[in-house]
Amino acid sequence: MNATPGQTVGPFFGYALPFDRDHELVPPAHPGAIRLHGTVFDGDGVPVPDALIEIRQANAHGRVPAVAGSLRRDGMVLTGWGRAAVDPAGAYSFTTVEPGPTSPGAAPFFAVVVFARGLLDRLFTRVYVPGHDDALAADPLLNGLDPDRRAGLIATRTDDGNLRFDIHLQGPLETVFLTYPGHEV
Repeated sequence: MNATPGQTVGPFFGYALPFDRDHELVPPAHPGAIRLHGTVFDGDGVPVPDALIEIRQANAHGRVPAVAGSLRRDGMVLTGWGRAAVDPAGAYSFTTVEPGPTSPGAAPFFAVVVFARGLLDRLFTRVYVPGHDDALAADPLLNGLDPDRRAGLIATRTDDGNLRFDIHLQGPLETVFLTYPGHEV
């Protein structure tokens, strides 16, 4: 019996899912463009060379875009969705805008989905934007976590103003992964 895409996420996504500029939610020259980037690591701290990362986000004003045609970007309208394959060193990068809070007092974040070899299903997590201390302190998801685990969901602001978020699939630095109703891990 052969594995089907419904039984494993790889190696099928490596050639079937990426498309041109899939990692550019906005062009690099777009006003307010930032880079969300990082590395995907396995449980031994070794970079994973064949993962795929997807993000969904609100725009800078906190509105989740309802734009049809995320694969046909015009360079002006933020669709709020992107996909990036990691490089051979496990690194991924998105060019996007920093999301705003979706409601007053909420902590802004990126919703992230991880596909990688050995996973029978995708993994869900969040990347919170640093610098919103009151909102981060009041976030219900973050408040439900041990302080060490909570810090692992907040991106690091780099010297150039971009955001870094490494994803650890297992091990002592394992990223907090989420489940949703109807989704079993």
